[in-house]
Amino acid sequence: MSLGFQAWLSVCGYYNALRIAAHYAQCIRHIDSAQMYRNENAVGQAVKESGLKREEIFITTKCASRSHGYEKTLAGVDESLSKFGFEYIDLFLIHDPLSGPVKRMEAYKALLECRDKGKIKSIGVSNYGVKHLEEIKQAGLEAPTVNQIELHPWCQQKEIVEYCEKNDIVVQAYCPIVRGEKWGHPALVELSKKHGRSEAQILIRWSLQKGYVPLPKSTHEERIVENAEVFGFELGSEDMGILDALDEGSQGAISWNPVNAA
Repeated sequence: MSLGFQAWLSVCGYYNALRIAAHYAQCIRHIDSAQMYRNENAVGQAVKESGLKREEIFITTKCASRSHGYEKTLAGVDESLSKFGFEYIDLFLIHDPLSGPVKRMEAYKALLECRDKGKIKSIGVSNYGVKHLEEIKQAGLEAPTVNQIELHPWCQQKEIVEYCEKNDIVVQAYCPIVRGEKWGHPALVELSKKHGRSEAQILIRWSLQKGYVPLPKSTHEERIVENAEVFGFELGSEDMGILDALDEGSQGAISWNPVNAA
């Protein structure tokens, strides 16, 4: 089981997460960034100031649709490396499939080339539906290491998850605590009381036990610590069933969730 930290729209959260990682190193060593978050410079600086070695921290970034295409993606990788101040990036994702089949495939091939040159350790995708993943497979290219999608009990993306599991693609879950929009839901309140844990911890634990890599986001130190302390308890099969029953399909999504893009 592993847990990451999402740095989206977080001014100081990534720095706090890395500083806390010195004490919770097994929990928070994965920082999820992106070109469109405009924080690669700050994440790179936070890594340098964290006291942790570069190889002890797993860094993800992403290129959005406006940066797709072969040449643009190659240039974008170099730009991200420069902003981070790193020699390599652990995981580079195509942020979304919205550029269309030609440009997103060119971007994928460019990332493969950067991986082969040692600029990237692994490549993956984000917000990809089965159709988009099948494009890669039908092109005869190796499968992405990761597919990062919105994932929580209200939006379980079962078809995509099943495809990823069958094809050995790691599933990363963004919005795993639903941005706090479900606080007070009877199921969460019940399980929170039962286990003596916060509602956020219940949701993160659900994600972990599903085999996903949850990426909770917070700018507050106490919540970052709380989100990391999810390895000392377990949800039973009945508990998991209660949360599994909350699925609302695509209607349960709270973000852009462009998994059905053309």
